[in-house]
Formats: sequence, C-alpha cells, structure tokens
Amino acid sequence: MEWTDIQITVPHPYAETAEAIATMVSNGGIYIEDYSDLEEQAWEIAHVDLIEQELLDQPRDIVKVHMYLAPDENPAEILPLFRERLDAAGIPYELTTAGVEQEDWQNAWKKYYHAMDIGKRLAIVPGWEEYETDRTVITMDPGMAFGTGTHETTSLCLEVLDERVRGGERVLDIGTGSGILAIAALRLGAACAEGVDIDPMCVRTAGENALRNGVQDRFTVLVGDLSDKASGVYNIITANIVAAAILSLAPHVPALMAPGAVFVASGIIDTRKEEVLAGLRGAGLDPFEVREKRGWVCIVCRKKEG
Repeated sequence: MEWTDIQITVPHPYAETAEAIATMVSNGGIYIEDYSDLEEQAWEIAHVDLIEQELLDQPRDIVKVHMYLAPDENPAEILPLFRERLDAAGIPYELTTAGVEQEDWQNAWKKYYHAMDIGKRLAIVPGWEEYETDRTVITMDPGMAFGTGTHETTSLCLEVLDERVRGGERVLDIGTGSGILAIAALRLGAACAEGVDIDPMCVRTAGENALRNGVQDRFTVLVGDLSDKASGVYNIITANIVAAAILSLAPHVPALMAPGAVFVASGIIDTRKEEVLAGLRGAGLDPFEVREKRGWVCIVCRKKEG
C-alpha cells in the first residue's frame, strides 16, 4: 500500500507553527526532522554521541515536517487546505509530495545492513539474510538498539574479542545495546556474560538476540548501570559507549578485573583520544593498545600493577 508523504520545509523559527498546522490537517501521523540540536538530543535520548556523518551534514537552520496520507485519502483534497493554512500563517515554506510504501518505514534501513566478516573468526549476519561461511556466525537483528557491527566502534571491539577470547572467560558488557559484543564473546567460547544497559528496550533486544544465537542460558541482561548491577570480577570488560561515560565509569573498572583481565573501551571520537587515555591512566588502568578506524578509537587496557 502506497501512502503519500507531504513534506513541508520551513525555517527553524516557524517549526512549531508548521507542526501545529500539520497536526490539525492530518488524520494520520506526522514526523519531524529537526537537526538543530542533534548532538544534545542523541545524548538525552540514547546516551550516545555516535552520530553518522550523513546526519551531521543535515542543515541546522530548517525543519522538515512530514505528514502521511493513507492510500484512501486524496492528496488533491488535502494539499489546498494545507497551503491555505500555511499562507494564512504568513510563514515561508516549501511543499513537496512523494509516495512511500508502508513497509518501507520499518524496513528501509535493512538495505544498508549485510553480512560481514570481522577478524579471523567472526561473521555478523542479519537475521533476514543467508550467508554461507565456515566462520563463527553471529545472527543479529538490532531493532532500535545500537550495535549491528557496521559502525567502526563496534567492529573495533569485535576485532579485539576475535583475538582475545580463547574459551572459558567471564565477560561484562557495559551499555550492551543489541548485545552484539557479549553474544560474540559467548559464540567464540566465553563461559558466561553479563550485559548492562540503562534502556529497557535495549535489554529486551539483547535478550532476543541471545535467544536467536542460542546463548541465552549463558547471557544475563540487566537494566541499570555499572554501579548497581556488576558483581564479582571479569576476564573481559567491554564498554562501547561514549568518551564521557567511559571517563565516568573508569575508576570503578579495576576492582572488577580478574588477574590478567582486559578492559576494552570504544565509542571514542579521535579528538578525545588523549583526554580518555589520560583519564584511564588516572583511574588505575594501563592502556597498552590503541586501535583507530575512520575517526573512531578503541583502547584496550589492563589493570596497573601495584
């Protein structure tokens, strides 16, 4: 079924007026594209500063209001009413229309996500795709959670796990998102893993992905933060989050590290590399390996001796 997407583009100061008019005219849903405070919104909503360049390149001085008409609604009847109200409001605007399949809303992003080999042993495969390989397969459907393996921060962590998981490890994944890192460690032979995330939606998605990969009996996913959920010591601790969060949790990490353990910190933009390295050292950690990929940094640490 093809719906009609009516898009009204206005200067940012007129956004509320355009939204109010669209809400008044539309019988269906509306969708707002407003990138004026993108970084702040990303942190408040998902506690991430991992923002794709395509979004960062969006104009910050305009807002796009999308109004969707059902297949049985006639755009020729709605558009004049929409224009009349916009003109009466005295705001500058640009109006365009496009057809959109209902299924596209939920599935369009999937065309960018395909099977990929990582390191020497791993293959990350979307649940809707067939992929013949003799590698260890991680089947993923990230839903709305962060962590498909395609982003540099995630692939850097997966490469470290591919090299370091030898079997029998206890793993802690802080900010687990889709659960991809913990699941990969388990599929590579780790004995058990705990995933912690402040977002219940991510915890649910991680649990579903664990079931999809047959590791649900060895993967415990908890809603909360590091301070009240982690217990005991771990052989591998991962945190693919953001620089600020890594600096905040770093002082608590050494006490959670078993002898010979490693802490893998990622989600760090390269401009903050030195700041994070200094913070990790100040927290009693020894960063002994730094990996970089297309502007993103992954730091592997051990606990300082003595």
